[in-house]
Amino acid sequence: MSACTFFGHRDTPEAIKPKLREAVVELIEHHGVDTFYIGDKGAFDLMAKCVVKELCTIYPHIRYSIVLAYVPQKWSEFDQRDFSDTMLPEGIESVPKRFAISWRNNWMLKHSEYVICYVNHSWGGAAQFVEKANKQNKAVINLADANENAPS
Repeated sequence: MSACTFFGHRDTPEAIKPKLREAVVELIEHHGVDTFYIGDKGAFDLMAKCVVKELCTIYPHIRYSIVLAYVPQKWSEFDQRDFSDTMLPEGIESVPKRFAISWRNNWMLKHSEYVICYVNHSWGGAAQFVEKANKQNKAVINLADANENAPS
């Protein structure tokens, strides 16, 4: 069993989605990745969820979890949100809210051998965690690099 997580900017362009799908398929077919941990903030996380969820129908042996940084709060008695594909990492309930996203990201990184990211500048949370992944010798696939090298 091998796992992958995702880090990317909130404003990742939709045009990156085919490269994201290609990278996920590569990890499933050629590297035995069967578990995917996905955050719940921004465009890149949403794209990752859509891609992996779709690929679950083609590769029924894979699974994914949306890893939450906070315990979800019910908005009202009529709240019908579906949390069936989410998880809270053990221990996060004791983390102060201002550190919860970083704590969750560290948890995802610790439990993954691979990282697929979209990082095109050196500041912000996504860049910080990709730098950590590189220091921890994780296999990092940066789709921003692939996008820049693609023919126009």
